[in-house]
Order: sequence, then C-alpha cells, then structure tokens
Amino acid sequence: MSKLPFENMDRSLVIKREYASSGKFGKRPEDRTTDEMLKFGMVNIDKPAGPTSHQISGFVKDILHLDKAGHSGTLDPGVTGVLPVGLQNATRIMQSLLTAGKEYVGIMHIHEDIPEGKIIDSVKKFQGKLMQMPPVKSAVKRQLRERNVYYVEVLDIDGRDVMFKMGCQAGTYVRKWCHDFGQYMDTSAHMVELRRSKAGPFTENNIITLQDLTDAYHYYKQEHDDTKLRNIIVTPEFAVSHLRKIYVMDTTVNSLCSGAYLKVPGVVKLEKEIDKEDFVAVFTLKDELILVGKALMSTDEILKSERGIVLKTEQVFMDRGIYPKIDKPE
Repeated sequence: MSKLPFENMDRSLVIKREYASSGKFGKRPEDRTTDEMLKFGMVNIDKPAGPTSHQISGFVKDILHLDKAGHSGTLDPGVTGVLPVGLQNATRIMQSLLTAGKEYVGIMHIHEDIPEGKIIDSVKKFQGKLMQMPPVKSAVKRQLRERNVYYVEVLDIDGRDVMFKMGCQAGTYVRKWCHDFGQYMDTSAHMVELRRSKAGPFTENNIITLQDLTDAYHYYKQEHDDTKLRNIIVTPEFAVSHLRKIYVMDTTVNSLCSGAYLKVPGVVKLEKEIDKEDFVAVFTLKDELILVGKALMSTDEILKSERGIVLKTEQVFMDRGIYPKIDKPE
C-alpha cells in the first residue's frame, strides 16, 4: 500500500540524557478538560461538495459557539473530504499542516479511447518530480514550479473514466495533473470528481460530518455528556505527528515559550533520523506540544555535542508560566 513520506519514517527515539518530568507541572493531552480541548483542539471535517473551506470553518465556529476557527489547505467548493479545522488557539497550528503531504481519490475523464494497459503504464511514468503551471484561477502566483507526486494508483477504468488515488506534495493541483496527463497521452483529459482522503496525519479514519459535530455539542451542553465531543476533538499533538520530534527537560520549557532557541543541554530524547533543515515538533516529557522549529543540527550532531543551538523556533504554541521559570542559564 502506498504511503505519504512521513508515514514511512523511522520514528524510533534515542536518549540524550536520563531525566524524569515532575508531576507538579503540565498536563498530559488526554487529561485536558473538554473546555480546554475546545480552546486548543482540532476537528477533522468531512467537507461536502458546495460550501467553500472558509464557509466550513464558519459553520464549525457557529456550531461550537467559538470566537474563531480556521482550516488547513483550501479545497475547491466541488471537492469533498478531509478538512482539518483548528479551534480557537489551535488555528495557529494550521501553518504546520499546510506543508504536509496530501492524498486524493479522483475520477479523470480522457477524451479519447486509450487501451487500459497504456493508461496504467503511463500513470507510472507520470509521477515523481513534475513541473506544473498552476491553473489560471489559483491562490498562488502563476509560474512554473516543481511538485512531487509520490504515488499514483489506478483503482478502476470504466471506458474513458479513470478512478485513481494520488499521494502528492502540498500545493499540487490535481485538476492540472489530469489536464497535463491528457496532453502526455496525446489527447486531452479533465478531472470529473475529487475527494481528499489524507491531509498529513488526518485521514478518513477520524473524519466527522458537521451533523456529527452538532449532535456531539448538543449532548455536551444539554445532556452534560461530553463523551462524543471528546472523541471528536483531536489534539494539536496529533496534528503535528507528521513532523520529527524532540523531547525536552521541564526546566527548558518556559524559556522556549518565551522565544528562546532550543540548546543541546535541554534535550532529553529525540527521533533517530533528524536532518538539518527538517521541521521538528518539540514536546514536554508529558507529550505536550511546545513549539515547531527548523533543525540546525542532525540527530548525530545533537547526540555528540554538549552545547550548540538545536533548532530555530518558528511557532510557539504553549503559554508561558505552565512550567517553572529558571533564572540561571542551563
């Protein structure tokens, strides 16, 4: 079965130093109250055809009576499927999801009769790093750019209609891929239907409808039963599970929340295969997300060093004061 790049990563951890977290500070994600989850959580909406992604975020905001909600990765009105929506403070985490790989299931109509074998063979060649010109109606500057199509599988062929599954780099235009594929086949083709089945770690396994969300919130407010709602809301920690991970000491957390860069002495454990320039999520030892940053050292360099800056902070998600302030330097 084809997988997105992060799904094939070795997630093994290596220990930098022995350290035990104090029970006095922080809270494991599963121990957050339902109100806390509503203020810093996400839902994976099954977007129907018709509304825009922005409208779906608005519906979520209204259903849950929130001040704000924001989606990750715009889907055209006619496209359905996985649409992660951040609640309240979790809207900040959308940026980290934008670069995650996506998977789609679609139907492409080819305008001439092509032998099935030729279609299947040609699809295998029409993946990997491809040059793509965004369509006229797009949210980005219209210039030729490289996009990586990780895999394409033909699921079914019915006459001139081809059902396919595609895993691709963020920012790949599937509609344009269909058009270009038609030209590659010396004819023309267009996308008939499209559904997103994955957006980073969000898949159809944890997807819900707007009606599901409405019902769950009703039970929470009217029946004082939060079981359904807690099962629906996804933690921000899950939302960054496509990124490499580093875990730090309690005494390092507050300085990171204040904007300091992570240094080697604060690292307790980390994933084996971190490379320079990787985007990395930094966690407490209670599995709480602190921040996302860009690695300045590889795993091997971190393990061999006792000083140096590990990563450059890009976005901080944890509030200051949850962990103790340490006056003296590490």
